[in-house]
Amino acid sequence: MKPNTQRLFAIPRLLPTMVVAVTLLLTVTVHAAAPGIRDANFVLTAKPNYITQPDGQMIYSWGYGCTVATGHAFAPAMTGNNCPDMQVPGPTLIVTQGVPFDVTLTNALPAAAGSTSILFPGLRSTAAPTGGVAGLLTTEAASGGSVTYHLIADSPGTRAYYSGTQGDLQVEMGLYGSVIALPATAASGCQYHNPNAEALTEPDLRLATSAYGITGSCYDREYLFQFSEIDPKIHQQASDQLAAIAACVAAAGSTCGTTLDVATEPYHPAYFMINGRSMPDDMDPNYAQQYPHQPYNGNPHMHPGELVLLRIVGTGRWQHPFHEHGNHVRILARDGNLILTPDATRLAGPLLFTTTTTPGLAMDGIFYWTGKGLNWDIYGHHTPRLDGTAETVVCTPDANGYYTNLSGAADSAPNYYEWCQDHDKALEKAPFGDVGAGGPVTLPDVNILTNGAWYGGSAYLGPDATARAVGPTGTTPPSGTVGNSPGGESGLAFMWHSHNEREITTNNIFPGGMMMMMLVDPRAYPIDDSK
Repeated sequence: MKPNTQRLFAIPRLLPTMVVAVTLLLTVTVHAAAPGIRDANFVLTAKPNYITQPDGQMIYSWGYGCTVATGHAFAPAMTGNNCPDMQVPGPTLIVTQGVPFDVTLTNALPAAAGSTSILFPGLRSTAAPTGGVAGLLTTEAASGGSVTYHLIADSPGTRAYYSGTQGDLQVEMGLYGSVIALPATAASGCQYHNPNAEALTEPDLRLATSAYGITGSCYDREYLFQFSEIDPKIHQQASDQLAAIAACVAAAGSTCGTTLDVATEPYHPAYFMINGRSMPDDMDPNYAQQYPHQPYNGNPHMHPGELVLLRIVGTGRWQHPFHEHGNHVRILARDGNLILTPDATRLAGPLLFTTTTTPGLAMDGIFYWTGKGLNWDIYGHHTPRLDGTAETVVCTPDANGYYTNLSGAADSAPNYYEWCQDHDKALEKAPFGDVGAGGPVTLPDVNILTNGAWYGGSAYLGPDATARAVGPTGTTPPSGTVGNSPGGESGLAFMWHSHNEREITTNNIFPGGMMMMMLVDPRAYPIDDSK
């Protein structure tokens, strides 16, 4: 993996632009993963309902869904696992390379919507679909009817699935989802980067130990990001026409028209979503009760040194240039196709500044961050301390220069995996608290209230980061509060967002849309994505 391209991002309007790091100031439990359902026989239903947006709008939508009664197994094991009868995006289907599976689709859309179907690009049909009616691209489920697709994934990787019937309307309305195919045989030699995870009580929520059957695809955490957009005028047209048809039928019976005629051009999306939610909703928990038809979030965590697998899927009509601050993303494959050298012996995927997806494109990539090369100590250590006491935290480099020479449960040390060459190097040029002097940056003084409640008083990783930045001069809110207590979580937040400026708004209001945070937490802080 190429060394980091470090870019610590400051949140506009929340911190002064000279601040190169922000602290985690969230008072709720946040988590993410790649949640979905496992089965040999998936049973999905296309149904209407409403999804929500951060501006308070309820958007009439269509989506695939199922119920717990169908017997699907949930993976990974998470609090609140459920499979609504309609969700956007549809349930993530988790399958295994080389193992056949079926998908039965029932059409419970309003009759005026007509037939519907699902396309599975990159997957192979093992037999002709069962039931259904002939369609333009595939066999369809007529209104009230069903069709069963018989499929197999010949290679691992992430892919999209979506409606193959009147895609300009049905995909727009929410009929899409993702397929994750796990390798038939995981790569050998994959070593989890937290060797004593049991000491941190961190559940291992990986669907596999490697994305593909080669060692270069090993990973420690994984997250799914499916991008899409909504033009509310199209959704409103569908809703209005259905209401008019229903009213006409009630009044005049069979003399009414019964087919939707929704204009899908010109196209002006106003909502831009990650896994069916817009920022800040996408940072709430998976399966949160306030989003009954949008169960998946987009809020990644990691510890320094971990390999984070990103499963990225583009949906809708627009290209989505998504930028991950903190490092480039090493692409492993596109649409399940490994990118290899001509002799097929080594990975050859590019390092991407933006993981740009076109509609239907999926890619798998590895994100990596260690703090190496920042030229300041991200843990805020120095010797001696400003109060004259000795610094007790050490950094003994291993063969690669990181502090991993520990044993037992010692990986919970606050600076585990620190890049030792930067140990004791100050960030602040003119510190006011208990940190070293001589660095490149002057941080805002948390004792000046004009900095606002969004500056937590720490630019450092570690459970005592707040105290390190504030020092003996005392604290002001929010430092020392429940939301940012000195003994609580303190990590670096990298903003991940679309590079299309309109896509980081919600109905033209910033911030919103395709935006989230990658939260880099110290090893001393356990990340539990299951709650």
